[in-house]
Amino acid sequence: MSTDPLNDTHPKIDALLIEGYRRMSPAQKLERVRALTRAVQELALLDVRRRHPDADEREQALRVASRWIEPELMVRAFGWDVREVGY
Repeated sequence: MSTDPLNDTHPKIDALLIEGYRRMSPAQKLERVRALTRAVQELALLDVRRRHPDADEREQALRVASRWIEPELMVRAFGWDVREVGY
């Protein structure tokens, strides 16, 4: 097993994954990143819906966006102050 406490993947599996990534075309790599990004965004939206079940679609979108956009820009662009309303 790995000695890295943050990596519980066996070194042989890591090597297989790295080799697989090396064989991917740039378009395939980009698609993988896009899919993973979308998955993270969907998980964030599910968390927002769990924490704020009465939030409308706009509020949900702002709460998700506020997890990636710095607070000052959220206020300037959308009038959404996470210091007042949270994430």
